[in-house]
Amino acid sequence: MTNRKHLFTSESVSEGHPDKLADQVSDAILDACLKDDPKSRVACETFTTTGMVLVGGEITTSTYVDVQEVVRGVAKKIGYDKAEYGLDYESMSVINTIHSQSPDISQGVSGTGLEEFKGLQGAGDQGMMFGYACNETPSLMPMPVMLSHKILEVAAGLRKNGGITWMRPDSKSQVTIEYENSKPVRIDTVVVSHQHDDNVSWDQVKSDIINKVVKPILEPTGLLDDKVKYFINPTGRFVVGGPHGDSGLTGRKIIVDTYGGMGRHGGGAFSGKDPSKVDRSAAYMARYIAKNVVAAGLCDRCEVQLAYAIGVPHPVSIFVDTFETMKDGLTEEKIEAAVKKVFDCTPGGIVKTLDLLRPIYQPTAAYGHFGREAVNGFFPWEKTDKVADLQKAIG
Repeated sequence: MTNRKHLFTSESVSEGHPDKLADQVSDAILDACLKDDPKSRVACETFTTTGMVLVGGEITTSTYVDVQEVVRGVAKKIGYDKAEYGLDYESMSVINTIHSQSPDISQGVSGTGLEEFKGLQGAGDQGMMFGYACNETPSLMPMPVMLSHKILEVAAGLRKNGGITWMRPDSKSQVTIEYENSKPVRIDTVVVSHQHDDNVSWDQVKSDIINKVVKPILEPTGLLDDKVKYFINPTGRFVVGGPHGDSGLTGRKIIVDTYGGMGRHGGGAFSGKDPSKVDRSAAYMARYIAKNVVAAGLCDRCEVQLAYAIGVPHPVSIFVDTFETMKDGLTEEKIEAAVKKVFDCTPGGIVKTLDLLRPIYQPTAAYGHFGREAVNGFFPWEKTDKVADLQKAIG
């Protein structure tokens, strides 16, 4: 982050956005597999369009999953319960094209591949994963993406409890923050586009969004002034939305899922993948590491890169970048050495450390995988329980 005054923008999309519907279906299928068979191997993809949800991919599990029931349950929970929305959980078509996982991938993950790695869990694929943390919010997340998520979470709550009656499930938000010397100093622009019933006026939509959704979230930050620019449903109309307005696909909102563009993202999406896939589990571990490094007071901002080779039971590289914000007397080499000492970044070690063989994934699939309080003990990568260990390792 540069030290000059500048603007930075991040976006979010709601649980009713077609891509997020797809993510939630994929993770609901994963959870259904892990619930009775923690050793399930899952790579589940979902596609949705008008009146239809298609589920495909590779799954190997000993349990039975009622795909029809799971998919319809997700759509119902989101609020796709009327034919006029273009997707109705009762009448929509659900197509299942799932097949079993490739045995070539399985042998590398299960430790039955090359002789030198026998008995050790290997990575489910090659690739690099990133984790990021900064001290500009209590959750140690970038402020623009956290506020974008919160706006849509509050809107969804009002939609579901009847607080705002004209709302439909699909929506998007965007928040622009002005930074000075790498610190947020004011909120510059807020964009919200929210699907609505046909009979509501644009003035009503704008008033409700600003006064019932946006201001209650942004005013407590102390960064909202009378110069903020609001763009609420800037096309003037948003009746047709969800899968009827645009098709949805698993894994198409990866920057929404992570750090809003402020931290880098690796090569893969998260949803629908069991934790043997390091695309997901190592990205969670990298966030866990970065958050603990910042929480330990070692630096103001931290990005961690982990990289893997398919079938190999250890990372090929671990890299720590503090953007030159490390505290006096520290170097990035010292922090990196402490990270390697404290954290087990092998695929098996990640799964054990974060207890990932549980049905914890559907809640991650909307409003971001990072920065949220644990849901019923979920989101273990958000814990800061390694602070003392890192401080001791630094010496």
